[in-house]
Amino acid sequence: MRFGILVFPGTWSDTDCYYQVKNILGQDAEYVWHQETSLDGFDSVILPGGFSYGDYLRPGAMARFSPVMDALNRFIDSGRTAIGICNGFQILCESGLLPGALLPNHHLEYRCQWTHLRTERADTPFTQSCGQGQLLKVPVSHGEGNYFADTATLAQLEEEGRVLFRYCDASGRATEDANPNGSANNIAGIINEAGNVLGMMPHPERSCEAILGSTDGNLIIESIIESCRQG
Repeated sequence: MRFGILVFPGTWSDTDCYYQVKNILGQDAEYVWHQETSLDGFDSVILPGGFSYGDYLRPGAMARFSPVMDALNRFIDSGRTAIGICNGFQILCESGLLPGALLPNHHLEYRCQWTHLRTERADTPFTQSCGQGQLLKVPVSHGEGNYFADTATLAQLEEEGRVLFRYCDASGRATEDANPNGSANNIAGIINEAGNVLGMMPHPERSCEAILGSTDGNLIIESIIESCRQG
């Protein structure tokens, strides 16, 4: 399958995503500059991490106005999958493609560390290669990853099963100590109502080889590949 990897001024995890998709998982991949107006020909789109537009105003607040975002809306409306990682998650929230916002970490520190993620569902295009409740070891690297939404939105996300990943400890408990940024309900990743858009703060592309400390991130991209094959 063919992945489009969006690149905004300040994006810097694009090459990591390309490496995982192309070199590790053997799929086709192409960088897409933010001024492009079409995503035709791609099966799935990745919005990588970084500091789009220098994170001026708020992370993702300026990237949402890039020309490629209109194309992304059409792409998503067609039913194809998109995953926003870290800054990509922030862009998806700023553009209204996902609910909520990413606030500064509650401790006001930039955190680059390993986290454990509990897979809350194994029946989505992003998790079908995972087991229900499976723990994934995936790192975070952000200063503004504190997921926030109002009480009604959080209740809706939980009731509709739209929380895909939750920060937890090594035994699978979603504790305060296991939460690296103060995210509400220990939320690490959510999907949209249609189930074809995932936003997550942890970086699956940085857990794609054993030498990095984990290959668990491959399960997420492999899920996307398999869902595309299934049509």
